[in-house]
Amino acid sequence: MRFLPDQDRFRVAVIGFGYVGSCIAATLADRGFDVVGVDTDPRLVDELARGHCRFAEEGLAELIFRGLADGNLRVTTDIAEAAEADVVLIAVGTPVREDGSLAEEQLRGACRALGEHLRPGQLVVLKSTVPPGTTRGIVLSLLEEESGLLGGVDFGLAFTPERLAEGTALRELRTFPIVAGGLGAESEAAAEAFWRRALGVEVIPRDSLEAAEIVKLASNWWIDLNIALANELAMFCALYGVDVLDVITAANTIPKGAGNVNILLPSVGVGGSCLTKDPWMVWRSAERHGLPIRTAPAGREVNAGMPEYTAQLAIDELVRQGKNPTGSKVAVLGLAFKNDTGDLRATPTAGAVKTLAKAGLTVSVYDPLVDPDAAEKLFGVRPAASLEEAVRDADCLAVLAYHRDFHDIDFAALPVAPNCLVLDGRAYYPKEKIAALRAAGYVYRGIGRGTAIPGPPTGTETDR
Repeated sequence: MRFLPDQDRFRVAVIGFGYVGSCIAATLADRGFDVVGVDTDPRLVDELARGHCRFAEEGLAELIFRGLADGNLRVTTDIAEAAEADVVLIAVGTPVREDGSLAEEQLRGACRALGEHLRPGQLVVLKSTVPPGTTRGIVLSLLEEESGLLGGVDFGLAFTPERLAEGTALRELRTFPIVAGGLGAESEAAAEAFWRRALGVEVIPRDSLEAAEIVKLASNWWIDLNIALANELAMFCALYGVDVLDVITAANTIPKGAGNVNILLPSVGVGGSCLTKDPWMVWRSAERHGLPIRTAPAGREVNAGMPEYTAQLAIDELVRQGKNPTGSKVAVLGLAFKNDTGDLRATPTAGAVKTLAKAGLTVSVYDPLVDPDAAEKLFGVRPAASLEEAVRDADCLAVLAYHRDFHDIDFAALPVAPNCLVLDGRAYYPKEKIAALRAAGYVYRGIGRGTAIPGPPTGTETDR
């Protein structure tokens, strides 16, 4: 096959050994491929040589170090080693600027450097999330410019979107379908064959680079907008003293299309490196072509406002109890943007903490999974060394990331202030748990979990 050797064991280079690149490289090495990871950060390479993995993904460190020990995996800063690879995967960071446009520096740098070592017959696959047209307009152009080779003739080029969820990435790599679009039929066929052999998963071919690029954006556009719906639904339910989880559970039983209605869950907000930027890629790309996309920025606006909304729930409840927020103490449990991870990228907890501190509350923070130095830099306060230290004399416990470590907390034994508020930002405590908390002397407040309002307002002529 053109752009792919006939043998089953390929040599693979992964450019960008960040979270995505490291997961892919380690998985391919574990499946017996000869893999070299290339990154511009010499500190990262040195850390791995000393036995330290900075990525907090379950099972990833073991997989990386097993690959390094077996010789199937190497990590270097020398991109020239990519010249020996049959397949080159590009997985560098692709952040967006404040105006929603792609910050292209990392991608351009990787393509220029790779182009200097590109050789005929190689297959290049972009994994980084990009606006439509980027693979053709930037990657292809730079590779051709630097190498003097012709894409689709001398080397293959494809786009296969990264679709992994943090915390389950290694399992998903071995089970989720892979989407592949190529620069012509031969590039697409080579990419499809590579992923089938490399991961043994279903491959969904698309007939252009742009179609594959849009698949990733469409997925995250939908997720972000769906969560925004859930968040506004929670606010709506709160007006009537209704538990939003009861509403969502019932609403999701209606068949629709190939499945059911599927409203996701409300929370303190959306974080991470994908959902917070991909809708802006959609909006900015459409704007450049004169198409006014409205749903992408609407979803972003709702979700970006949730940290402040969540913090205000705590402030309002403390006032309702007759407590002065100024001088009250809130202990924030869980700082990461997602349950059971230590990832602080774009975490909505930061916005909630900022709002609480601005209102005059004393804020302590605790998260056993995050790096204390990184947390102190982001939140401006050093995380407590223990749960007990964090919650001592607290007027409010704000559970904003519900890690497994928090599942068995003995609330009755915690040294908190009387009538302590439990603010549920992502735990989704069942009603039985809420009843137990109240029996233990706590006040409970969740996002859309009901309020003091006893029932719906009386209809009037102006309501119709």
